[in-house]
Amino acid sequence: MSKGQYHVYVIELSKKVFTESLKFRTANPQFNGVLQCLYVGMTSKSPKERFLQHKTGHRNKKGYKLSSNLVEKYGMYLRPSLYNHIPAMTTRSEALKMEAQLALELRRERYAVWYN
Repeated sequence: MSKGQYHVYVIELSKKVFTESLKFRTANPQFNGVLQCLYVGMTSKSPKERFLQHKTGHRNKKGYKLSSNLVEKYGMYLRPSLYNHIPAMTTRSEALKMEAQLALELRRERYAVWYN
């Protein structure tokens, strides 16, 4: 992967997140419990590398946590079938827009979704 590329990715979360996290539940009133709970993010790394950072509570050199607590606690695995159709983007702003677009599309399909 070359520098200057951003990727959108999807992580499946344990359904426990819906019952244990009020902020997640509140963000997903459309969820009927049939489909999965998901986290949508964007990264300049590979989705696999970013997933591992989430799961290990990655911090930057200044000590700031760069991982999602929801993924650290509830993340199970990547769901490439939900994002492989999206090409790499060259700007961060493009990737942020695509992250939100994909998250809202998945919510419309009745998944429970968290994104930033």
